[in-house]
Amino acid sequence: MRRMPSVGEVCLLGVGIVFIGLICIVLLCYVVGAICRVMDRKRTESAPATLTNPDQEIPNRQEFVAAVSAAIAEELGADVSAIRIVSIRRM
Repeated sequence: MRRMPSVGEVCLLGVGIVFIGLICIVLLCYVVGAICRVMDRKRTESAPATLTNPDQEIPNRQEFVAAVSAAIAEELGADVSAIRIVSIRRM
């Protein structure tokens, strides 16, 4: 005849399983993070430099500012004349 586990044994077993699951999740996060760092390093090393001079002037600056102003006004639902762009930097 089999003995029924006590309440304490069941609680310890449940808590143990939860902590083992949490440890597995943490290890999985470390592994995925390491894989992402390696892939990001490869991507940045292989990416060609598209901008040789970051200080170069934007061609057709007034048209660019007008387009950015119109896009911001559309997103905010405001009038274009209510938007004042102070500066534009390349990122």
